[in-house]
Amino acid sequence: MAYKIMVQGTMSNAGKSLVVTGLARLFAREGYNVAPFKSQNMALNSYITKDGFEIGRAQAVQAEAAGVLPEVYMNPVLLKPVSDMGSQVIVNGKAVCNMKAKDYFQYKTKLIPDIMAAFNYLDNKFDIVIIEGAGSPAEINLKENDIVNMGLAKMTDAPVLLVGDIDRGGVFAQVYGTVALLEEDERSRIKGILINKFRGDKSILEPGIKMLEDKCSKPVYGVIPYINIDIDDEDSLSERFSNNQCTGIVDIAVIKLPRISNFTDFNVFENFGGVSLRYVDKVKDLGEPDIIFIPGTKNTIKDLMWMRQNGIEALIKKANSKGCIIFGICGGYQMLGNLVSDPYNIEEGGTARGMGLININTIFGNEKKTVQTSGKLQRINGVFEELSGKEYNGYEIHIGITGSNKDEDVYNPVNTYSGHNNVYGSYIHGLFDSGDIAYTMVKAIAVRKGADVDKINNYNYKEYKEKQYDILADTIRENVDMDKICKCMGIPV
Repeated sequence: MAYKIMVQGTMSNAGKSLVVTGLARLFAREGYNVAPFKSQNMALNSYITKDGFEIGRAQAVQAEAAGVLPEVYMNPVLLKPVSDMGSQVIVNGKAVCNMKAKDYFQYKTKLIPDIMAAFNYLDNKFDIVIIEGAGSPAEINLKENDIVNMGLAKMTDAPVLLVGDIDRGGVFAQVYGTVALLEEDERSRIKGILINKFRGDKSILEPGIKMLEDKCSKPVYGVIPYINIDIDDEDSLSERFSNNQCTGIVDIAVIKLPRISNFTDFNVFENFGGVSLRYVDKVKDLGEPDIIFIPGTKNTIKDLMWMRQNGIEALIKKANSKGCIIFGICGGYQMLGNLVSDPYNIEEGGTARGMGLININTIFGNEKKTVQTSGKLQRINGVFEELSGKEYNGYEIHIGITGSNKDEDVYNPVNTYSGHNNVYGSYIHGLFDSGDIAYTMVKAIAVRKGADVDKINNYNYKEYKEKQYDILADTIRENVDMDKICKCMGIPV
């Protein structure tokens, strides 16, 4: 059996995912075989495992930090919102159905055997399993038949670390209120408290920490400082979305769709010198970018209508007519075509006229494609012609079947990549992470503008991510009492 610890938070975005990632890296560096586990994740950022199963992106990141391959057992239940009231339910890596929140609340206990089978697999295979909760364990309306917070802690017999975010204020009330609202047997599972995202002199915090420990009867294991770290975000609470300023010689705009998914596709562009990456959801903020990315979405037709109604679609087409490059990924790629049809109500049904920038049509079928993919890009026309022949790795997550007229060479079913009049599209998530694809693209844009290419530095994205994991692990090591964490897990100190 593995040693185990569960990380819960006082609220969403308290830093649970990052703490799990940092602990996974820390234990892995000490020679342990470590697995992350989240019984139920709700996120639009997902990942496809080597054997074609879909899991939350956060668990893939945590596995990467631990130096192990992501497996479906690390996230047996994934909920992907398709509307304000319902989600696609993915069990053991495969889509089962769409379900309204009320119905899922009644249904979720039926998933306990799947959840425990996944956990038991990890428990037997790995040295350490680090479990991540969701939201807050004190959400009274969700506590009944809980399968992701204290309910899961009981089922796995896991000790709990409670994480509170001090950066947004009110951390003492968050922690005390959370503990106070728990049942006695639940409170007993909390072994320590972590205060996250602290800015300033820790000595000023000491009186508050002492009072918190006295009132909660729980020790504070550490105060983690606010660090500027670049690790893939879990959900739409991402701080990345707040950036809408152009400060570089290459201006990249990503349309912030209401149901945006897998926006981590664009993270690689953030760290090139001379490049600005910004997220835009208002006409007034679009400006005159060099390239516009239309990202993936969990509701293609509805987000297409959103762009059409608020004027963003018209502005994109106008920008393209003036030379702006347009690049769609997955759902964004589907939008670029002539027609998007959902005859089986896979998302919410209906048919919509596309943007008409690429001569393709998309029809949603009943089978979801979830596969890792790799290969060489075939000939690419236009400003990105230097991409021709480059190797890529990535993964596909989509239901739509996309095709074109025979006479129009805009869609390649093997590479799922097209380029025409500086309008491009792809089903491949993670495409830009491959080799120097992203660098080749920004360099081509700079050359096209007559800008100084030397100001755009190239870098190895994989090495960069590994360094970020190490920074996070080092920060936790320096600011958290790891001996106490090991002790509550039963690890010899």
